[in-house]
Formats: sequence, C-alpha cells, structure tokens
Amino acid sequence: FLCARAAVREFLRRGVKPEISPAAGKIVCMSSVHQVIPWAGHANYATTKGGIHMLMESLAQELSPSRIRVNSVLPGAIRTPINRAAWDAPEALRDLLRLIPYGRIGEPEDIAKAVAWLASDESDYVNGANLPVDGGMLLYPGFDGHG
Repeated sequence: FLCARAAVREFLRRGVKPEISPAAGKIVCMSSVHQVIPWAGHANYATTKGGIHMLMESLAQELSPSRIRVNSVLPGAIRTPINRAAWDAPEALRDLLRLIPYGRIGEPEDIAKAVAWLASDESDYVNGANLPVDGGMLLYPGFDGHG
C-alpha cells in the first residue's frame, strides 16, 4: 500500500508522456494463488493475499481514469529458499507436483517474465487483472478425476 501510494503520487505528478508510454504508470502487485485457494494452517498468509487482491482491484478502478494500470501476479509454487522444504527432498517434491498439473515447480524467472510483461506497454490494455503463474494450480488438480 505504501509503495503504491508513493508511486501513484509520482505518476500523477509526471502524467502521461505519449512519447514514452500510453500509460502514466504501471503497478504490479505480488499476490499468490492463495488469494483464491484456502490454505489450512496458513490463514494469515491467505488472508493477506486476499487483501492484496482487493487492494489491486480497488486501485485499478480508482486510477484507471488517470491512465495508471494496476495488476497482480499470482505465483504458485516457486523454487525459492523460503519453501525449500517443499521441493528439496524427492518425496516432498513428488507431493508438491501432485498440486501442479503442468508437472514442474516454477522458477523465479517465470515470475520475472510475467511482471516484465505487465510493466511493459505490450500489456497496455490489461488493467485490474490477476495473472496466475502457477503451472495450473488454480485448476484444482485434486478434482481432475471428477472429484
């Protein structure tokens, strides 16, 4: 919220410069698939991600007339040190991959590419969107056999 507020002030001060971009600014929020998927034992995490969801959509609605785009990236399981226990051991990785229809854990570069696209003018008409980068986790793979 504080970062977005500071960015918005600067974007409004600068305004649109068509020779640079059709947008006055772009904000990309980092959320998670857990803004959608409940996570027992991690209510604090899922709740904050749900809050980011509403923050992003409210900001997008409010700032669109000023040509400031606001979107979110929703990472799934990404190979980072914070979740090493979920992918470092073969058994843990096998369990994790059951949640990912695409069959691989995400890499930090997967998220970086999505953020770069949302921050570029290639996505100029994308606003108020949640972009899952999750290998299909939001497809609820536990229901792939008809539940």
